[in-house]
Amino acid sequence: MARALGVAIVGTGWVSTEHIAAFMRNPHTEVRMICGSDEARARERLAAGGAPAWVRFTKNFDDVLKADDIQIVALVNRPDLHAAQTIAAAEAGKHILIEKPVALNLDDLRAMQKAVRKAGVRTVVSFVLRWNPLFDIIKTLLDRDAIGQLYYAEVDYYHAIGPWYRQYEWNKQKKYGGSALLSAGCHAVDGLRYFMRKEAVEVKAYTMRSNAGPFKEYEYDPSSVCIVQFADGSVGKVATSLECVCPYVFNIALFGTDGTIMNNRLYSKRLMPGQTNFATIPTILPDSGDVSHHPFEGEIDHLVDCIRAGRESHVNLDDAAKTHEICFAMEEAAKTGRPVKLPLK
Repeated sequence: MARALGVAIVGTGWVSTEHIAAFMRNPHTEVRMICGSDEARARERLAAGGAPAWVRFTKNFDDVLKADDIQIVALVNRPDLHAAQTIAAAEAGKHILIEKPVALNLDDLRAMQKAVRKAGVRTVVSFVLRWNPLFDIIKTLLDRDAIGQLYYAEVDYYHAIGPWYRQYEWNKQKKYGGSALLSAGCHAVDGLRYFMRKEAVEVKAYTMRSNAGPFKEYEYDPSSVCIVQFADGSVGKVATSLECVCPYVFNIALFGTDGTIMNNRLYSKRLMPGQTNFATIPTILPDSGDVSHHPFEGEIDHLVDCIRAGRESHVNLDDAAKTHEICFAMEEAAKTGRPVKLPLK
């Protein structure tokens, strides 16, 4: 018996395998179509993700839009394609999962939001770390006011993306990768927003580059440091480097009036008044760039639940637009050397 919701995977890159596997594990969805430029590679991805051999292949995105048995479109292809395809999918009445970044400029982002709102379809943007176990623990601690009122936070993304990654060939080009923030650092920006739970009102930013080895081929500065001020006067910092000489690092430091969280270490005067040093919490950290390490199953299950229940996601397109807007503002601040106010007009 066919499952209720048919899925089309658009894109055959590294991350598509994990999306395929997550949709196939969900009891309410079934992968029925894949769209890409290379059928052999598409079949490899399908097999690796556990999809059946009968899944249809197409090179034409219009085939996805016209397919009556497709209710969910997963856009896991190159970022410069997301805007037009999101708008077309929304107009066709499809629910949409969109890999980050969803757009490379503000005009495209606003057009996507307008189309999705008009169509009334459900969306989830793949800020997949929101389902990481450490994120769950931190959210629970913040919900319980474990460290009091946050006044300063740091969330950093350090991940060397060079020729050893297939995406490097397009990622290094500005028209496809956009910037260090849009390409990857947006995960850290989204994490900052997720933990601070406040509206950003102003950003300042600096970008830089080492010009070392293959990283000199980046058409944009592959490293940046950005400061965000929030409406209550609290401040956050996001550092990003795609040219670092170190293992993958996703750093979280949250400073509150009654304690501090540093990754999986907690110091809380409120919960443990006799505490003399940080307590280490055993958990799974966001400490790998391997897509198989990321919790796509939780993200996909959440999307499907939202579709079946007719409710909006906490990481739908409108929410993700706020993360992207901060990234765009940071780019402008770095370019002009001046602070940029939010929201962007």
